This record gives sequence, structure tokens and C-alpha cells, in this order.
Amino acid sequence: MTTSEPADYATYIAGLPRVLAAAAALFRDAAGRILIVEPNYREGWALPGGTVESDTGETPRQAARRETAEEIGLDVPLGPLLAVDWAQRTGRPPIVAYLYDGGVLSDAQCAAIRLQEKELVSWKLIDPAEATAHLPGSLGPRVLAALDALAAGNGPAELEDGRPAR
Repeated sequence: MTTSEPADYATYIAGLPRVLAAAAALFRDAAGRILIVEPNYREGWALPGGTVESDTGETPRQAARRETAEEIGLDVPLGPLLAVDWAQRTGRPPIVAYLYDGGVLSDAQCAAIRLQEKELVSWKLIDPAEATAHLPGSLGPRVLAALDALAAGNGPAELEDGRPAR
């Protein structure tokens, strides 16, 4: 294909497959429990995070921080990327999900959490062993893989539907 004409290139780009991007932060407390949030727009729990607004030039890291500030009222610098997951589900485009280290929250930070009432009902801290029971689909295994990557210090986990890609 040649791209000599801008319209040809725009048509080519418009015809490419669609992939969504999401980003979240994994926060823990001093006891190692995971912070999860309860959305009001679907069943189950989630991590603070959401869609990457790529049309504005937002990066996944920026999206995770923005969503965290919007959803739970904490605007904190995020640590390293812990996992990236290619998540496919019938009826929607695939999602590339980025999961960043939100760090260990102090008691004062936990007390300062303020939910975005427009989207969230509640929040709580759970033991990592409860992750797959609370977090739907590939999110539970993604969180566990991220915790393993954090403990091992060997870089982000590469996942496909929450399972190691290798």
C-alpha cells in the first residue's frame, strides 16, 4: 500500500482493527491487602482505573493516575508497570490492560479516600487470596501476576486473559 495521498492513509487507519486500552493502579496497605472499588454500573469489584483517553494523547500511566484521582481522590505518583494483559471477551474489542504499582497506602491516605459517587458505591481492602473471588474475569489473575512481579522484581508480567503469555 502506498501512502502518497493523505486520504488513502486515513482510510487505511480507519479500517484497522479496534483495540481498547485501560489502565489501573494496584494499591496495598501495610498488611499487604489490596484496595478494590465497587462500581455502580456493573456487577463485581474492580481496581481504581479506567479507559485510556488516547484521542487526547493520554498515556496508560497518565490514565491510571487520572482515574485514581477521579475515582478515589488520591493523586499519587505511580510506581512501575507490573502487568500488561491482552484481554479478550466476546462481544467487544480486545482490551490491553496496564496495571501500575500504586504503592503502599498509609492509614492517613486510606482515611482520605473519597469515592466518585457518580461511578462507585464503596471500597475495601482484601487479602490477595480473595482477589479471584472478588475481581471478575481475568482481573483477579492479573492482580496476582502483578503481585508476583512486584515481589520478584523482575519487571512486568506479560499476560493473555490473566495468564502468563510465555
